[in-house]
Amino acid sequence: MDTSHLSDVSLQTAVITVSTSRTAEEDVSGAVIKELSETADIPVAFYQVVPDDIVAIRDALRKALPLASCIIINGGTGITHDDCTIEAVAPLFEKTLDGFGEIFRMLSYEDVGTRVLLSRAAAGIIEQRAVFCIPGSTSAVRLAMVKLILPEMRHIVTHANK
Repeated sequence: MDTSHLSDVSLQTAVITVSTSRTAEEDVSGAVIKELSETADIPVAFYQVVPDDIVAIRDALRKALPLASCIIINGGTGITHDDCTIEAVAPLFEKTLDGFGEIFRMLSYEDVGTRVLLSRAAAGIIEQRAVFCIPGSTSAVRLAMVKLILPEMRHIVTHANK
């Protein structure tokens, strides 16, 4: 892989879990994101569990932005009446990373078939930070982190800071 265009940017992760039913102690998906980030030598600078509420999600995001170069929000990306992560975050995107959602759904199709139509996974740039909104299932989190986010995080953050 050609890395000549990458900058030596500082990488830190923020993890926001959106769930009305889970606590930090029960947050397996958040724990997976933290573990995979730390294993990749990317420190976790912020972690919070928030309810499915637009104001709560945006408040957590505002707290995370000054602390991390990559914010990963898991949960609340489906289509049930209380899923509102995309409604909270997408209007704040200064740039969208449409390919993230497209490739995530393509890869997810192999695991869940046409149920992938219910996924609204999305990503974009806010204040020179990469922000990813992914489903809250542990398998979806692992897929997004291993196949997409971790391999491209430095690349995305480099370009977001040019």
